[in-house]
Amino acid sequence: MQVQAIFICVISIISIGCMLARPRGIAEAYWACGGAHLLVITRLLPLHQASRAVRQGLDVYLFLTGMMILAELARREGVFEWVADIAGRYAHGSPSRLFLYVYLAGIVVTALLSNDATAVVLTPAVLAVVRKAKVEPKPYLLACALIANAASFILPISNPANLVIFARNMPRLTTWLGIFILPSVASIVITFFVLRFASAADFKDRIAHLQQPAVLSSQGRLAVFGLAFACLALISASALGLDLGAPTCGAAIVATFVIAARDRSAPLDVAKGVSWSVIPLVAGLFVIVEGLENAGMLHLGVNGFRALARVPQVVGNLAAGFSVGLLSNGMNNLPAGLISGAVVHASGHAGSLANSVLIGVDLGPNLSVTGSLATILWLIALRRENVEITGWQFLKIGVVAMPLALLGSILVLR
Repeated sequence: MQVQAIFICVISIISIGCMLARPRGIAEAYWACGGAHLLVITRLLPLHQASRAVRQGLDVYLFLTGMMILAELARREGVFEWVADIAGRYAHGSPSRLFLYVYLAGIVVTALLSNDATAVVLTPAVLAVVRKAKVEPKPYLLACALIANAASFILPISNPANLVIFARNMPRLTTWLGIFILPSVASIVITFFVLRFASAADFKDRIAHLQQPAVLSSQGRLAVFGLAFACLALISASALGLDLGAPTCGAAIVATFVIAARDRSAPLDVAKGVSWSVIPLVAGLFVIVEGLENAGMLHLGVNGFRALARVPQVVGNLAAGFSVGLLSNGMNNLPAGLISGAVVHASGHAGSLANSVLIGVDLGPNLSVTGSLATILWLIALRRENVEITGWQFLKIGVVAMPLALLGSILVLR
């Protein structure tokens, strides 16, 4: 059994490592699914357990599908470009004010459309605006990446990892806000000031006047209406304590067909634009985590979690949050979240320790570009636009912003 556990760990580590590094440009989903299939083919993981692991992720798949459709719909209709353009115009020539408005836009998009939408879809729109404004783009682009994680526990829908951690034990919206609103404010404010201070040298010159303001088309206005309807539906589902996957997917489909009333090509265009490979990627990770649980990682995690529950609360919360935050940078926050969620459920502990784990999973990725899939996709999106922000440049900000924000968030956690 010990040899079997070693082989499971080796296959899992290699799969997750290749998912992050993408050797030969092979997409992340192939590595995750390849590792999952290898575990089953070699009989290191029984087929029925792998099937059960895949089925357990149904709510997450539906949630991801709905959020990707909503984000692609907004991108297609120019909503993100319109929002970024408004930020540029209200800046009135001030780079500092433009930075603040971009940051605020990132908070709203993250809270209502998830961190992936901010990191992947809002970023190109912000880049287009800062290029027109003729300013150094790095602070504004880093703001998109950092706020995508710093604001990702404002609402349950702000990060898919939130569903993974709590699963069917997701708190109602009022309970969630009572727990996480102060930590979210701390995370957002601390991250803002760290990045603002680090970027001070780039805010000395005035920005260029923006010509030809972005105007929403009739379809764009319908898209805003559809997004507002979807967000209202999701917040209502959260307030009622319902699973979020089906309402998210249903609201996205309704919003798409609202647009289709004016533009019949919208459903097909949106379907083509969605990155469907994310779904098998997540399914593969569910199977890999199931294998790691069989290898004894779950047992080790539960013992560690119970040990933290016996120490003073603040010490335990900080140890849990920072441990999971660092783990997220080593293996990405989605598998780290899956493992942490399984540990939380198996340990039978809830309360502030479990809440600290969620903050660590959500906020920990602000340390490095390997911390979350959203940040990796953010980096890829920048490279497509011929913009280079290196992992070292990100780390120089993250090594200050992440620990301070995580410390502040956990200290104010109720």
